[in-house]
Amino acid sequence: MARPSAGREPVAHQLSVEQARRVAVRAQLLEAERPTDLLAVVRRLTLLQADPTAAVAPSAEIVLWSRLGGDHHRGDLDAALTAGTVVEVQGMIRPAEDVALFTAEMAAWPTQDWQKPAAEWIEANDDARRDVLAKLYDDGPLPASELPDTTVLPWQSGGWNNNRNLRMLLERMVERGEIAAAGREGRERLWDLAERVYPETEPVPLAEARQILDRRRLAALGIARAKAPKTPTEPNDVGPIGESATIAGVKGRWRVDPTYLADDFSPRVAVLSPLDRLVFDRKRMEELFDFDYQLEMYKAAAKRRWGYWAMPILSGDRLIGKVDAAADREDGVLRINAVHADERFSKQTQTLINTELAGLADFLGLDLEQP
Repeated sequence: MARPSAGREPVAHQLSVEQARRVAVRAQLLEAERPTDLLAVVRRLTLLQADPTAAVAPSAEIVLWSRLGGDHHRGDLDAALTAGTVVEVQGMIRPAEDVALFTAEMAAWPTQDWQKPAAEWIEANDDARRDVLAKLYDDGPLPASELPDTTVLPWQSGGWNNNRNLRMLLERMVERGEIAAAGREGRERLWDLAERVYPETEPVPLAEARQILDRRRLAALGIARAKAPKTPTEPNDVGPIGESATIAGVKGRWRVDPTYLADDFSPRVAVLSPLDRLVFDRKRMEELFDFDYQLEMYKAAAKRRWGYWAMPILSGDRLIGKVDAAADREDGVLRINAVHADERFSKQTQTLINTELAGLADFLGLDLEQP
């Protein structure tokens, strides 16, 4: 028998769709045995999206509650941000030590060809950039509404962000490592000099940092493609990290973290944020879970099928429906407008869903109101 040549990758793991789904669920800490520590969860998931939409609660809070359950309390995440054990980096809440994985890229920005027009725009508005830094140096942290907008060249894009000059300037200054999010006043983000927000860390060299981030991303996702379309936030691909895999009935090659391939899967029911990493990559979600879902908050109400902030329902290794819910804080209720079932729920499943919703209402300090 011929020996495999040196350096050749082993034969790909051949997985069923069910196995692939279970790898993804296990990696995302959504099995029956819940974790108990907030920082450990953030380290495993690598990030929480810092989206302020609070139709029910901010996404990061829902993600933590869906993993930690009763061990997560309102204010825990804010306390971690205040303590500096987690920080917001480019719109994502990450463990504070991970700042070291981004500082080299910040220092080298722009590192991609598509970033060069933004770099030229920043250079044209260098006086405005300096005005923001001076204001923050004297008075930070401050919301954007209290920062000067002295840009002379307007921002031009595909249309969505045209003339949102200060917002685009602040986002580019974050990418350059000059400023950072330093908390919130209500829904408005506060900004300050990055040196006052980020911990002092030794930067990890750029190439090494990218490899570490790919490894961390695969550990969080469990299974992912080596290549995927570029996204404006966290990538959905992982490069050559992990081991090769094929999934029965799904085209293409995948990368899998082999530590999640054990057969001892322990299912539970979970209600997820629409921005949960289990469903955030919609193409992967469709391929693995055959789940029809979109976040509809940007659609006109008459065109929504499931609701403004409909939350996916996970049962074991399957996504089986959506919960259209809204937190009415004035009336003190978590109002369940509808539960959209993709299949007929058993009595046991319905009971477990109700239990999760009651737990979510309790976490929010609201009464549960169901139709």
